Amino acid sequence: MASAMLKRTAMMKSIAGSLRASRAYASLAVGTDLVSAAPDVSLQKARSWEDGVSSKFSTTPLKDIFKEKKVIIFGLPGAYTGVCSAQHVPSYKNNIDKFKAKGIDSVICVAVNDPYVLNGWAEKLQAKEAIEFYGDFDASFHESLDLTIDLSGALLGPRSHRWSAYVVDGKVKILNVETAPSEFKVSGGEVILGQI
Repeated sequence: MASAMLKRTAMMKSIAGSLRASRAYASLAVGTDLVSAAPDVSLQKARSWEDGVSSKFSTTPLKDIFKEKKVIIFGLPGAYTGVCSAQHVPSYKNNIDKFKAKGIDSVICVAVNDPYVLNGWAEKLQAKEAIEFYGDFDASFHESLDLTIDLSGALLGPRSHRWSAYVVDGKVKILNVETAPSEFKVSGGEVILGQI
């Protein structure tokens, strides 16, 4: 088991090293209007399959998520992955009362996953009451913001970078993007809580 973990760690370090050299922080920046940057994009709120069928597989336009609201949004590589499950989501869940005390209307997790996987993951983490989970099933939201990353080397395919933002009425006021998907230095709940 230790041998497998060492191999996995070496693989992730190799992937992270190649990504650091190629990452461009072009599209998303402080001041970006998320609705304008991704005008035709909708997200899928985490839900059971039955809820998906009964809602006719509805999606949520970005304007409905951000308009006239103060939102903390964070993106991560994927449901059920190591850092995402053990550190990233808990850093927001454990601080939800502090976010609400600062006037935050909602804390949102978005990942390149379908809404059914995200629903199961949110339930497993017991985070569904604190955090809204949205699926970006085809990565169109993250592609519009230049936040996609190819994690095929880890058998994940195209995914989201690890990031966080404070958004007021659709406009990005604070933005934090990790330099590698395995890092957890600037995108956690405690960091952005200290910035708002």
